[in-house]
Amino acid sequence: QVQLVESGGGLVQAGGSLRLSCEASGRTFSSYVMGWFRQAPGKERDFVAAINWSGSSTYYADSVKGRFTISRDNAKNTVYLQMNSLKPEDTAVYYCAASRNFYGGRSREYDHWGQGTQVTVSS
Repeated sequence: QVQLVESGGGLVQAGGSLRLSCEASGRTFSSYVMGWFRQAPGKERDFVAAINWSGSSTYYADSVKGRFTISRDNAKNTVYLQMNSLKPEDTAVYYCAASRNFYGGRSREYDHWGQGTQVTVSS
């Protein structure tokens, strides 16, 4: 079992940057694929980015490609999401998630979820 705690959300103006962090409990962090998802009010939860077990491969939704960067530090049990050039449409609750065996964007394949952190981008 792994528990995930996100931090780093907040209010930022359009064009600004934020870095989200997600710290995992336990000693098996490196055995999980990590992903970031987001959910805006009244909308479904959407995939944002994923990173494989070692950090050697990343995968992004088209809507954030070139603006967001996912990374991980297995020694610190932490995954990050660096968000640059933020837009009002990036406003959402951002969730990190962990999957033992799946590397990709299907949320149902992720076994563990954090509680979410709010990101609000003002125009």
